[in-house]
Amino acid sequence: MGDCTKLVDVGIVGLGSMGHWHTELVQNAGYEVVAGADVSQDAREHYEEKWGIDTHGSHEALFETEDLDAVIVSTPNKFHEPAAVAAFEADINLLLEKPLAHSLESAERIAEAAESSNAFGMVGFHNRFMNAATALRAYVERGDLGDVTSVETNYIRRRGVPGRGSWFTSKKVAGGGALIDIGVHIIDLTLYVLGDPEVTQVSGVTRREFGHRDDYQYLEMWGEDTDDTSSFDVEDSATAMVQTAEGQTITFDIAWATNGNEEETIALRGTDAGAELDKPENALTLHETRSVGVEQHVDSTVTVPDQNRKEAQTEYFLGAVASGTPPSISTIEEALTVQRVIEGIYRSSEHGGRPVRFDSNDIAVEESLSQD
Repeated sequence: MGDCTKLVDVGIVGLGSMGHWHTELVQNAGYEVVAGADVSQDAREHYEEKWGIDTHGSHEALFETEDLDAVIVSTPNKFHEPAAVAAFEADINLLLEKPLAHSLESAERIAEAAESSNAFGMVGFHNRFMNAATALRAYVERGDLGDVTSVETNYIRRRGVPGRGSWFTSKKVAGGGALIDIGVHIIDLTLYVLGDPEVTQVSGVTRREFGHRDDYQYLEMWGEDTDDTSSFDVEDSATAMVQTAEGQTITFDIAWATNGNEEETIALRGTDAGAELDKPENALTLHETRSVGVEQHVDSTVTVPDQNRKEAQTEYFLGAVASGTPPSISTIEEALTVQRVIEGIYRSSEHGGRPVRFDSNDIAVEESLSQD
């Protein structure tokens, strides 16, 4: 990257495992992390010992003391807003881990701060840097699929509830469960490949079927399991339908745990062709019908090289900071749309799956809950 280390000084807020990962990504991209911040003394000491980088006890101290060009925030969801708003008020460019916030109201305040700032922001939807997804979006934009009318999206784990007793399974801190944790990724990626359409209506149902049970057996787990089932107050699965202004319907099946096959796919059905994106495999399949000699169905495998999506995201963000060019992908506005969809699903579920309508493609949502 040449002498780009002189161009961008980066700070890290949140020095847990994600903070360490982001530090490595920044350094691998050829830039410099000048300081970090965390309210936990243990986290600060571990970070300083591992990286030899100074730390502060708060994001306020970090922003006041260091001359930062960019900051990466990787705190639990509930604490996104204070750090993000403070960064924008200080005109520090921001990369914020997904989701935008733990609630729609908090996300709105971050978006308002971004609009008033001379700095820009990105949200960590790194799957937008998946090459197969980029190819699929291009096929959609070029019209190869015709009019895409329906989409079926799945992000399903067999047994993948995060550590019970951690902030991931606390509604107060995370804002929800599987939907806001992994669902947010696949919702964002689906909207991305469709060209970020305007969402007009959402309906859905969330469920808690596994994580609160004493007999739950996990196959894989992010974090440590404390067996604290009493504090598990979030959903571990959700089913939803989204409608867009273009008349498209999108169904989502999202689960931390289920009695079924694991799957991370997005299937698009268009008037001229269809396509299926396999997220873990970076694989894209096109489904067409042709008349060449005889009528025939053709399934074509599109092979594209994959890349480390987190690395690509880091390089893109810091390159934008270095050049002073605001990013055109994973923007605060796009993340706010995803947050509105998440909120719509939660509200719909609270009212028995009835639809929640969006007045327009702005921040506000409005429930349509007519009485029987």
